[in-house]
Amino acid sequence: MTAASVSTKTVIIADDTAFVRDRFRAALENAGHKAVVVRSAAELLARVRADLSHLDLIVLDLRLPHQPGVELVRSLRKLDGGKLPVLIFSGTIASAEEVRELAALGVAGYVNEYSAVQHILPSLAPRLFPDNFNRRASPRVVLGIPIQYRFGNTIAAALTLNLSHGGMAIRTTSPLDSGSVIKVRFRLPGSRRDVDAEGKVAWSDRRVGMGIEFESVDSANQAAIDNFVDAHFFSNRKA
Repeated sequence: MTAASVSTKTVIIADDTAFVRDRFRAALENAGHKAVVVRSAAELLARVRADLSHLDLIVLDLRLPHQPGVELVRSLRKLDGGKLPVLIFSGTIASAEEVRELAALGVAGYVNEYSAVQHILPSLAPRLFPDNFNRRASPRVVLGIPIQYRFGNTIAAALTLNLSHGGMAIRTTSPLDSGSVIKVRFRLPGSRRDVDAEGKVAWSDRRVGMGIEFESVDSANQAAIDNFVDAHFFSNRKA
């Protein structure tokens, strides 16, 4: 199994809502990392300018006061040259066009600001420890639903952590080795039919679980996954 690094990371949590800042800070600090919280675009840019070489990740509300939207990410990129991983709080995305613009700016991915506390570290881990995880860039929806998976003659049950167009993360304390080929079966919320897919283990970590990259999904099931991810990715936008 691949073990994640235990090195301490420094993460900026940029959000104008205390509830979000405090939960993400607590999750990071409880895991031994350093969290720096900021409340505005001006404060964020000043912190990046001063501490760039010591930062490992920015988790960003795209609607911060003083410079909201994609322009804030452009300002960040002028300071870091595109080197610093940036995750966007998915509820602050306004449109699919913004997703395309952010992708062009090298944004690493998206995270739900209202994730349950136990899901925060797993959602950040692929960017905090990129050498131990794959780099799927499509939107991920935090989703805790039962899943059954088969590896050889072994059948196991677990809960999902998130779902994207091309795969999912599964919470388990007994993850399979990276590269293992498995079959999964799950039912999307609100659906009356199971989704069957085949894939391979793209990353594996005993403290988090494992990530599955889909390799064979029939068209009807893929459409159901795509529709669910697209619908829920934009469902928590701020007013």
